[in-house]
Amino acid sequence: MIYLDYAATTPVDQRVLDVMMPYFRENYGNPSSVHRLGQKAETAIDSAREKVAAVLHCKPEEIIFTSCGTESDNFALRGAMMARRNASGETWILTSKTEHHAVSKTAEQLEKEYGFQLEWLDINKHGGVSPESLSKAVCNNTVLASLMLANNEIGTINLIADLAKIAKANHILFHTDAVQAAAYLDVNVEKLGVDLMSLGGHKFYGPKGVGALYVRKGTKLLPHMTGGGQENRQRAGTQNVPYIVGFAEALRLTAEEREARTAHVKPLRDQIIGRVLEEIPDSQLTGHPENRLPNHASFVFKDVDGNLLLQMLDSAGFACSSGSACKTGNPEPSEVITSLGHSLDWALGSLRITLGVDSTPEHVDSFLKALPELVEKVRKLHN
Repeated sequence: MIYLDYAATTPVDQRVLDVMMPYFRENYGNPSSVHRLGQKAETAIDSAREKVAAVLHCKPEEIIFTSCGTESDNFALRGAMMARRNASGETWILTSKTEHHAVSKTAEQLEKEYGFQLEWLDINKHGGVSPESLSKAVCNNTVLASLMLANNEIGTINLIADLAKIAKANHILFHTDAVQAAAYLDVNVEKLGVDLMSLGGHKFYGPKGVGALYVRKGTKLLPHMTGGGQENRQRAGTQNVPYIVGFAEALRLTAEEREARTAHVKPLRDQIIGRVLEEIPDSQLTGHPENRLPNHASFVFKDVDGNLLLQMLDSAGFACSSGSACKTGNPEPSEVITSLGHSLDWALGSLRITLGVDSTPEHVDSFLKALPELVEKVRKLHN
């Protein structure tokens, strides 16, 4: 099987697994326990927090460990909105239709169930949000803007530093979902200027089931889970020590090897984009042609059933995706694709190919040989 779905998840790096293993059986203490085994576990978490803070250029106490990127997004939006409304009565949240559902569905729920006010920001033809679009939407009652660093479905990179400056000038909080971006982009929070940032371990060769939320000092959040005083009294519950250790090591390696990993995937990505657009009639790139993730190629094909194409690719030995792995198999077109303005005959035929450390030129060649014929076959069945 040739794996071309690294945006959905990545295999755990052997070096990450090696640092995790001792915390399953040898050093299995509860980090909240006073005895030596507990203290060993607590030290491991403290050290992981320092490692993550070093990559993010923040203070260790500004890192809250969570179960995944989705939880981090939920916590950032709900926690910030509730805390600010309790303190000052402000109620507006700004986000866009191209966000991951962990942000957009949370924003919708805050509006529907909790009485907050939601405004969808205008997006450009590449699925990005411009600083002008944010400036135009800010009002006196705005609490938070949430915009992703890089899009999981179409690869477009947002100008987060510029957007965060506008938020700061207007005294509103700025959250970025960097879950997809962290594998290849710099997540230095000082350069980005954000107040809140979400990360998920399994997008950069760490384990699934662990994430982090950066919370700038002084940013008030309503605690997400109540109980014991873990995670700075923000998220109660016994910490998942081996996973936290693995998350931190995976992020450290990602930062250290970022340039080499980018240099490996970018030429392969460019080859895929060039050949698909050249060889397959009625095909279009989705997302920004240059300002996109270096491992990410995404397309729409006219009159193609995207799910059927994925099944055929799977049978031919290729694992790809039609966008977010969180909604695979959904016959409805993705909101991200429709918000780019594609009509139904295009929007239903989306395909995402994402590369990683194990991708080879041979994998890409073999994929590019198979794809045009499979698209043709699906079109015939469609008609």
